Amino acid sequence: MKKLLSLISVVLLLSGCSPYTLVNSETYNNADLASYSTFRIVTPDEGKLAPGMQSVTYYNIAAAIREQMVIRGFTEDPQSPLLINIGISTHRAIQTEPLVDNYYPWYGPAPYPGYYPFFMYPRQYYWPAYYNNAQVITGIYKEGVLTMDMVNIREKLPLFSASVATIIDNGQGQFRNLAGINEAVIKLFSKFPVAILPQYRKNN
Repeated sequence: MKKLLSLISVVLLLSGCSPYTLVNSETYNNADLASYSTFRIVTPDEGKLAPGMQSVTYYNIAAAIREQMVIRGFTEDPQSPLLINIGISTHRAIQTEPLVDNYYPWYGPAPYPGYYPFFMYPRQYYWPAYYNNAQVITGIYKEGVLTMDMVNIREKLPLFSASVATIIDNGQGQFRNLAGINEAVIKLFSKFPVAILPQYRKNN
């Protein structure tokens, strides 16, 4: 009996461990995301993929994000003002410091040192240089962090941002497969302020 209980404990412990960590999840400008009914995901022709990122990884991430939006009642529409931008970071440094004027959290100049996330659609086009109540959470900018921004692109207004670590398999140094990316994106949406529709909740 003791051996059985020990085995159950080990199984529960292992099943409770996840390789993905929600690093931040924040709503900006008092955005009411439930007031949006449509969305669109940034496409490669609107920018470019992060160094080392292949098209298949982009499509896997986009598919996982799309699923999470659809089960919350959103409809994909290429004309939607709600743009979902995707960023990847590869830097390992960890620290936290206050924001400074003219700070733009993006990937920096060539040859892409990776200190900030590399966003497909350049983040500085819509992200204000300074938020009085924000922090540069550079702790999220380590290898394999996936960052998702939601922005009203017509008004250049940031609405929501979340980051999850890590979508890189540290043992192999490569992006995770579709199943792994799905799990990471579920974690990415774990504090999203729009709930999953009742008919989908049993599966999530």
